[in-house]
Amino acid sequence: MSDSLITSGAVTQFWANIDKIQTARLALIEKAQHLIQFETFLMTPGDRAEAFAAALQRKATEGVRVQLLADSYGAKSLPKSYWQRLRGAGVEVKFFNPFSGRSPLDYLRRNHRKLLIVDQQIAMIGGAGIADCWDGKDQSADNVPWYDFEMEWQGAVVALLVGFFWQHWLSAGGQVNLDAHQPSLSSVPDPSQVFIAPGEDPSFGDSPIRSLFQLCILSARSRLWIASPYLLPEEQTCEMLGTARQNGVDVRILTMGPKSDKRYVYYVARERYGALLKRGIKIHEYQPSMMHAKIVLVDDQWVSLGSANLDPRSYFHNDELNLCTPSQELVQRVEHFFEEGFSRSQLIQHSDWQRRSPKERVMGRLWNCLYWQL
Repeated sequence: MSDSLITSGAVTQFWANIDKIQTARLALIEKAQHLIQFETFLMTPGDRAEAFAAALQRKATEGVRVQLLADSYGAKSLPKSYWQRLRGAGVEVKFFNPFSGRSPLDYLRRNHRKLLIVDQQIAMIGGAGIADCWDGKDQSADNVPWYDFEMEWQGAVVALLVGFFWQHWLSAGGQVNLDAHQPSLSSVPDPSQVFIAPGEDPSFGDSPIRSLFQLCILSARSRLWIASPYLLPEEQTCEMLGTARQNGVDVRILTMGPKSDKRYVYYVARERYGALLKRGIKIHEYQPSMMHAKIVLVDDQWVSLGSANLDPRSYFHNDELNLCTPSQELVQRVEHFFEEGFSRSQLIQHSDWQRRSPKERVMGRLWNCLYWQL
């Protein structure tokens, strides 16, 4: 029902620390012998982007084929000189969905995936872009890093992820030699079942990500924990969450707090809390910094991780990528991730929400006019 593909694989590593995430990415790039494939949404000028470029340039000059696909909107702040340096070293650079005056509304579609694949053997998926903001440098003087995650996959799942990358690469004008595809390169001794929900080019009538979220909600029997920074569920999803709560499911949502990268989205999300709070849903606002993870934990059985938020943009506009698995090791790691996040959050009470400031009410209602594009 969510257009997912069935495969197998295993999470070999899981990180929830930005320094470790970026260090692991650079270390994996350094190991590459033949092929590096990378696609992401947000890339901005700064130390992270410079370190990333240096690593790719070094491998390209060594003869490794490097394919970099950046979202044209998310990477718009990087200067042309940045891309010229990469191309000069031999890096193949393409941009997803550049603006076209012939169809300007199509520019609303964005590639929100974060995917790094090396030698068709190891894939890294998570929430972090190539930007210094994940270090907390744009929010407060204490520079508390964002709360996010990254996971490393091996097994048959990697071959399908290579295919998804190449689909985007072709649509961006790149070329693909299918003879180079080697689906048996990655293997693990005890793989788990994996479902891949690509969420490609969705519409209001056909949204794999919406179906995925709603199926997770409907299947929960005892626990449903959701992490989504941009918490903007539409009415049908709110009703499903409320029904799950009525049926005795422990429904909790971990979301961003006042330290947000998009203040206007925070105001709209808080304006819409009422539909969830009145149904008994527990909303935890993360306090130290921006909470950016996108995870769903269903009972003690299933976990869904990837790039999709509980919002209209992930439902109807973005190309997303979520992986679902019953891997018990990953379930335990994700459970710990949530518990740590809840412990550093403020539980929003309905009475406190009703007493929010007039400014917050006005801002929330004004920006809510753009709800379907947030």
